[in-house]
Amino acid sequence: MRKALRKPFLHCWQEALAEGISAFALVFAGTGAIIVNRVTDGALTHLGVSFVFGAVVAAMIYATGHISDAHINPAVTLGFWASGFFPGSKVLPYIVAQCTGAIAASTLLLLTFGFTANLGATLPLNGNWLQSLILETVLTFILMFVILGSGLDRRAPIGFAGLAIGLTVGLEAACMGPITGASMNPARSLGPALVGGIWQHHWVYWVAPIAGAQLAVMAYRHLSRGFRDIRE
Repeated sequence: MRKALRKPFLHCWQEALAEGISAFALVFAGTGAIIVNRVTDGALTHLGVSFVFGAVVAAMIYATGHISDAHINPAVTLGFWASGFFPGSKVLPYIVAQCTGAIAASTLLLLTFGFTANLGATLPLNGNWLQSLILETVLTFILMFVILGSGLDRRAPIGFAGLAIGLTVGLEAACMGPITGASMNPARSLGPALVGGIWQHHWVYWVAPIAGAQLAVMAYRHLSRGFRDIRE
């Protein structure tokens, strides 16, 4: 059994490592900005934190997109798999690497700053999990739709995917961050939750992003004639 699990990791270890590094950078910079904003009494501001999230996503897409396609997100990995553009053998290595990178970043932030600002954990405002479930689903639908349209569709302008996706993350964080934390990414939520022991309504940040990404795949499939426009 152990050998069977090791084989897919060995088959794509470079891609998995790139995903782990990208997820580490996302959580270290993004949730790190939340922590620094708290430590400095709001020097970064909410818009500044949102910019950091968008900027680090864009940067890592340009840095690792040619290695691993820069999913940086289990929901995106599952979305690409459902669309038929990503092999099932790489799904588990990618998700494990993304979650490991996020956990490592949160651990380092805890060691550096202590338990500040809940380590940037995502929590529904006033415990309203249903509101966050709906909003996180919609946010991830939009994100995955942009990823498919700008990064996968051959008809899209070349070289702008990182900018488009980064802007989407930043805009959505600015818009809904105060309500849901604007995670759109199970790994991003898992790191602070696991290291900080903050599990309230954590399931929302797995169910909603995965559902939103799958809905986006379904929508884009219809818009691209079963993805034939992308492939041809």
